[in-house]
Amino acid sequence: MVVKLMPCCPSLSQKPLPKQVQIRTQMKYTTTRRPEILTSSAAASSTSASGLRVFVLSDLHTDYSENMTWVKCLSTTRHKKDVLLVAGDVAEKYDDFVLTMSLLKDRFQRVLFVPGNHDLWCRGEENDFPDSLEKLNKLLDACRGLGVEINPVVIDGLGIIPLFSWYHESFDREKDISGIRILPLEMVIHFLFSLQDLCPEKRMLFYPNLPKIIGSDFLELRIRSIHGAMGSTSACHVFGHTHFSWDAVLDGIRYVQAPLAYPRERKRRMNGGENQLPYCVYSDGKFADKLSHCYWSDYYATNPRSPDITELAPWVARFYNRTWKSEF
Repeated sequence: MVVKLMPCCPSLSQKPLPKQVQIRTQMKYTTTRRPEILTSSAAASSTSASGLRVFVLSDLHTDYSENMTWVKCLSTTRHKKDVLLVAGDVAEKYDDFVLTMSLLKDRFQRVLFVPGNHDLWCRGEENDFPDSLEKLNKLLDACRGLGVEINPVVIDGLGIIPLFSWYHESFDREKDISGIRILPLEMVIHFLFSLQDLCPEKRMLFYPNLPKIIGSDFLELRIRSIHGAMGSTSACHVFGHTHFSWDAVLDGIRYVQAPLAYPRERKRRMNGGENQLPYCVYSDGKFADKLSHCYWSDYYATNPRSPDITELAPWVARFYNRTWKSEF
């Protein structure tokens, strides 16, 4: 979901990219210097003297009762003038989705939504939805009925563009992990990206093939067509899907993921970050001056990616050793 200051623009037209940057692999890739990290107490503050505030949240997974309870416990008064961006994976079951979005709309003045893969799953609902496309149409109808927005809008000079997208296998260009029998996806914690740099390296992951199903170069081109090839200080892309808290500036665009994630992930602090949800990314006419504390984006702010290293990280190696010993 793209967020962009639009001080003089009455519409949300997109600019064609220069020919030299039409393909992502041709872009010169550099990481912008990371600003000072925002402290937990400051980030958690939800007061603002005046003006529009925009909060972000993803991966609510309210099929889990603990997560539905978390949503119900959100203040019914604090955010009445605020905007919430929901970056997918609200719930697998249609009824849970509708209830969750209704609760959020009751708490925020405006709610914008883009669907995630879990929202479109039909397992257990095959009689109601023959396929994911049919379910998508029903979810969008439900959003319209609840007053949840799914189209581009400009609010007080801030342009917000929901981008519907899907992953593509060509997104993964880093060397695969070899020498181990990788678990099937159903056996590990299921974690959309526009850049592979927004996910830990394969050797760090319990499911090393994760990058094959998380992002799309086509999405990155779409984002750059909106913000421009070099980005700007007013450029922000909000995403979800992998459950890793993330706040980083890459090639002039700020990328933010603020997942609620699964209960077991929060208990083990596997998703990184602090308890700052929903996260306020914009207030008083500007984006947050400082990046929030998130474990993995903090790590890559000071450590370069080393995708050529394919030896599993110690905690991943221990996980696989335990798993296969218990199986045989």
